[in-house]
This record gives sequence, structure tokens and C-alpha cells, in this order.
Amino acid sequence: MSAAAADSRYEPLRVMVVDDSVVIRGLIARWIDAEPDMTVVGSLRTGLDAVNQVERISPDVAILDIEMPDLDGISALPQLLAKKRNLIVIMASTLTRRNAEISFKAMSLGAADYIPKPESTRELSAADIFKHDLLQKIRNLGARVRRPKSVASPSIAPTTHATPAASAARPAPAAAVPSKLAIRPFSPSMPRALLIGSSTGGPQALMALVAEIGPVIDRVPVLITQHMPPTFTTILAEHLARASKRPAHEGIDGEPIKPGTIYLAPGGKHMRAAKQGANIVIALDDGPPVNFCKPAVDPLFTSGIEVWQGGVLAVVLTGMGSDGMRGGKEVVAAGGNVIAQDEATSVVWGMPGAAANAGICSAILPLNQIGAKITRLFSGDRS
Repeated sequence: MSAAAADSRYEPLRVMVVDDSVVIRGLIARWIDAEPDMTVVGSLRTGLDAVNQVERISPDVAILDIEMPDLDGISALPQLLAKKRNLIVIMASTLTRRNAEISFKAMSLGAADYIPKPESTRELSAADIFKHDLLQKIRNLGARVRRPKSVASPSIAPTTHATPAASAARPAPAAAVPSKLAIRPFSPSMPRALLIGSSTGGPQALMALVAEIGPVIDRVPVLITQHMPPTFTTILAEHLARASKRPAHEGIDGEPIKPGTIYLAPGGKHMRAAKQGANIVIALDDGPPVNFCKPAVDPLFTSGIEVWQGGVLAVVLTGMGSDGMRGGKEVVAAGGNVIAQDEATSVVWGMPGAAANAGICSAILPLNQIGAKITRLFSGDRS
């Protein structure tokens, strides 16, 4: 846990756990209560219980199961948000196609994020990655609503982040880049491939972005790593295809990489670009997580320079952690370029913030300016 997360100036995050399994509720509650910066204020069995008690409990964050009696999670979600507008809702579900579809729908209705639950309570009790991801999501997303114990000075007031939908619609701020961040000039190399990494808030950001860069997709390969489990990546690829009006699918090991198609790293596998004779192909591997992630962004970015050398444009979108920063450093060292999403339009400014603070970015832009910038760069504009 970061020092900021345990900052004694702030009240612990108030978390409501809503799940029809008493075992899962109890286990998640113990994990949360063991953290100094968060506490469980409600442990409820159904969505109806949550709707009826949310105003009394007044949580900052809700972990909301999808499948529950009386009122399921997707039905409870809009009612919860109507009663507590700034509630951070994290949807929880097992890895089925139906639940993946519902999770995507939930995010379009205002849920901040989702988390896949292990299939059984036995798996859950041993799921260290699930525990790590859950606590990190609560902590990072909850930072948007964390309350100071006393009136904070402007210099330490918590930052409020926009939701993905609001970010896409909001006019770009006049000064998008804080002056303290170093911005590199763009490399003179013409980009030959577009590589994108994202995590929390990424699905909505990706769909907004690919809808704006159709001409680029037609001309060069586009490879994307989004931190997401199996089944969910299958659904995301279908959404990206609809948003971009171009073919999009999970990368298949050994398939040729060609312009006109979006290749998405499949959940549970790292995706790289690799040379195979005269061809450039997708290479998948089942190696250990990188930066706690599988798929991870760093392996994709690093592989890009092995294939396209300095002809890589890497884009780091909203997400927790620092994945993409190390790979971005290698992209820049090879003569490529890195663009990061700005803090104001990121759901969590972890990944893009790490890249920006490392001094490797040639642009730090609001989400609604990134597509136009990418298009200009692939048209020869180096400014």
C-alpha cells in the first residue's frame, strides 16, 4: 500500500459488500477490514437490501454481485446511483459470457469498474490475485471520493476524476499538460504500428478512441492490451469491432498481423508481435504475470520495437499501476513515441501518470484529443 493510501489525514473508505453468498461476503469483509484505509459499513445479501439501506449506510464504494435474489446487481445499480450520486460501484461476477455482457452494460450505466470472481468459494479463499485486484480497485477508485478528517488546504485536497462517459463528452481543457511534466519532441520516425495499453476505465476509453481513428486502422496494424480476464476480452473485441466499424478480435498465436484489423490480447495470455520469416505475426505466451497483470502492456510495447524498431506509436490510457511505463521507455529509446491520457479524463491516472512522470511522453492529452493526434501523426505531422 502506498503512503498516500494510508494517509492519516483521510477517513477510511466506507465499503458496502453486496453478495448472496455469506461465505464470500465474510471473506471479502475480512480482507477489507484488515486494511487501515478502508472499512466495511454494510454486508448485505441482495440488491434490494442495498437499495433500501444505501442512504442510511452511506458507503463510498459498493462491491455489487450480479446474480442475487429479489433484485440483481444490474437492476440495483441505477437505483443505488440515483440515491447516492457519487457512489463508486464495482461489479463482481464469475467468468461467464452472460456476466461479461452484463458487466459491460453496467459500466455504460455508471458502474466504475468490474472484477471477476473465482468460480468457487474454495478458489476464492486462495485467490491472491483476486484479493490484490479487489483492494487496489477499492483504493484507487475510492480516491475520487475520499474524505479528509479535517478541512484540507488546497494543496492536499483530493483530486476528482471524471467518469469515462463524461470524459469523452467534456470539452478539452485549455491547458491539458501540467507545466512540471517534461514533454519530449516527437521522433522524426514515421510510425508503422499503433500499440495501446489500458486498464481501469479502459473499455470505455478504447471504444471512444477506436471510433475516431478508422483511417489509421485501415493503414497500419493496431494491437491493444487491456487488463481483462478471459471471456471479457472476447466481448470487448466485439464491442471494439462495432465502435470502429473494422474487424477486431483476440489475437491468435501465429496469425499474420496486417493493417485493417484490431488485435486484442486475450485474457490470461501475454500478446507480442514477432517476426516469422518475412511475416509479422501474433505471439501469445502463458508466462507469469507482469506487473501483476496477464495480459500486460510492457511485453507488447517491448515486442513492438523488435519488429518495427522506431516505427512504434505507443498510447497509454487510463488504468491502475505503472504497466506500460517500462515498455514505453524502451519504445522511446528505440526512436518511437509515447502518448499518455491526461489526469482529468482518466478514471485512474496510474498507468498514464507513470509514463508522464517518467518523462517519456511526447503528448499528454485529454481522451477526446488523442484520436485526432494519432491521425495527424500517421499522416506525417511530427509536431
